[in-house]
Amino acid sequence: MTATTTRPAPVAGAREPDPPPRRHRARRLRALTGIAYATPLAVVVAVFFVVPLGLVAWMSLHRWPLLGKPALNAPDNYTRAVDSDLLRTAALFTAKYTVITTVLLFVVAFGLALLVQQRRRGVGFFRTAYYLPMAVGFASASLLFLGLLSDEIGPVDDLLSWLGLLDGHVSWTSGSPESALGSAVLLVLWRFAGFTMLILLTGLQAIPVDVYEAARVDGATRWQAFRGITLPLMRPTIALVLTILVTGSLLAFDQFWILTRGGPDNSTTSVVMVIYREAFVRFDLGSAAGTSVVLLLALVAVSAVQLGVLRRRST
Repeated sequence: MTATTTRPAPVAGAREPDPPPRRHRARRLRALTGIAYATPLAVVVAVFFVVPLGLVAWMSLHRWPLLGKPALNAPDNYTRAVDSDLLRTAALFTAKYTVITTVLLFVVAFGLALLVQQRRRGVGFFRTAYYLPMAVGFASASLLFLGLLSDEIGPVDDLLSWLGLLDGHVSWTSGSPESALGSAVLLVLWRFAGFTMLILLTGLQAIPVDVYEAARVDGATRWQAFRGITLPLMRPTIALVLTILVTGSLLAFDQFWILTRGGPDNSTTSVVMVIYREAFVRFDLGSAAGTSVVLLLALVAVSAVQLGVLRRRST
């Protein structure tokens, strides 16, 4: 007696599974399509980031004059950078400026974001007005403040004297280290407060309104809602903003080069200004590259610590 097996009849309307070769071709086509989309960006990153980064690392190991043949001198560029008194002074000043600017800019921007968070009449005008300084180029804004704060042609001294708040003329950008630093901080606040406000405002508007309504029903005050709802849900946005502010402050150049020229007595010289002087004043590209690599490592370390702390607090 022979046992026979019968194949079930196909269900009407059912599709036969694709043969393995066809599925393999479709999978390969999707992979090639993804590679085609990613290739232009990969080329841009390689040309404008990976290749220059490798060139800077190679230059930092050589004595590389602007005109002349480079010669290997590793690790002299790094030891010279570490032993440089000017670089140590610039690093301390840059760290001080970073702390002051980051705290003030974050507080001001967060306050502006909270003010324009709710949709009410006229709030669109204020959002636009706060963001409008970003339309001015940073170099142009620095030149604008240089003219406004000038003790010869600027209207600020005359206005303060007319109000009785100032006796005589004050050189805001080069009179003292404090006034020079204050001028640069004021410029950065005016220029970037609206941009930072926009990022924080995006994070605020992403918080569901139902969460605030539930907290209000439970009897939570505004401060309790801010501390228990807004801040915890804003941590990813705050992490992004703080990373941008710290990185931008550590790379400060335009405001000090145009406003103060690093003075008085190199008291407002930033690390990037030291790199610029080494490369384009002393024409020592190798030393400038070594200092750039040290600055890059410092940026990576600061960003890693900052993101690690914020991520630990969010868990």
